[in-house]
Amino acid sequence: MRFLHTADWHVGKTLNGFSLLGDQQENFAQIEQIARDNQVDAVVIAGDLYDRSVPSEAAVKELNGMLKKLNLVDQLPVLAISGNHDSAPRLGTGAEWFRQSSFYLSTTLAQAFTPVVVKDTQFFLLPFFGIQAVRNYFRDDSIKTVNDAMNRIVEKMQEAFAPDKHHVLVAHFFAAGSQRTADSETLIEVGGLSAVSTATLAPFDYVALGHLHNRNALKEERIKYSGSPLKFSVSEARQEKGVWIVDTNPFGIKWVPLPAVHEIVLLKGNFKDLLTNSTGCSVDDYYDIELTNQERIPDALNQLRTVYPKIVSLHRTHQAQRLSPNHDQHRTRESPMDLLTDFYSRTMGTDLTAAQQKWAKETLLEINKED
Repeated sequence: MRFLHTADWHVGKTLNGFSLLGDQQENFAQIEQIARDNQVDAVVIAGDLYDRSVPSEAAVKELNGMLKKLNLVDQLPVLAISGNHDSAPRLGTGAEWFRQSSFYLSTTLAQAFTPVVVKDTQFFLLPFFGIQAVRNYFRDDSIKTVNDAMNRIVEKMQEAFAPDKHHVLVAHFFAAGSQRTADSETLIEVGGLSAVSTATLAPFDYVALGHLHNRNALKEERIKYSGSPLKFSVSEARQEKGVWIVDTNPFGIKWVPLPAVHEIVLLKGNFKDLLTNSTGCSVDDYYDIELTNQERIPDALNQLRTVYPKIVSLHRTHQAQRLSPNHDQHRTRESPMDLLTDFYSRTMGTDLTAAQQKWAKETLLEINKED
């Protein structure tokens, strides 16, 4: 069979106050078209369907519309799990009768041990879990770490393996050897360990992972993160987004890129240059701007937003450094000008210019005259 692997939709997410629902609608249409073009037999969503455990009404309406389109209109089996951003009880409401239309939604550990069979493949849908839930399920307090838990989980799943089927695990966690590369990823720290050993996952023909937003976070042939389909933070600006198309027999995977609906553009430059030279910049894109100016600029953000309306981050190349107090008594003998020069150099990383030295000396002379 052939299926599409995606994850981390985070429906309802905002980017520094800017709603992404419109972008997510267009992004979903791209995913749906890829599913059609590749004639997939199912769509896998590996967790974090919502961005919040209590999503807004608009987010609920949007996700419901997406799932309805795939499952009821396109007649595609949908296999999904809850992630750490989802509320498992809320997301799982109605899961019992969803199965009647081949929408398989797993939000509890117990559901993970009954495989979903589509053509030649058994899918094991493992939602995000806590160590205590695994202890309770197996009635075993000796389970102390996430790898203890995964060993028991995989062993029990193997008991249900059909010898004439392929076996796919759908899960949402941090796998050993992968790298967190985005500040929009919520860390998973369970039982003192944060990583599931990839060796534990060896019995499966393919592992469809969610949680990390970069598909390159893990370098394994048959264990893949799909990454998020949209760029959700400045740290993801240079990542290529997309989905995996997976064939089970013969095994093969193909990466299909998703064009950005709106880019996160990284700009660096002088304030005046940025205001006057915006050629090629779209007002609909999101912007991270780094100013190279050292001088104070009143109302810089609002001025820049007249050219770049969707600024999600504004910062400076020359940030003042916070200094620890220096109570050296010998410094009281230094001149005010020497102290100022040293202070400026240490906080700003550069020396005073000739003009700044002139202004400082003139000001000190005026102060001395007043005294």
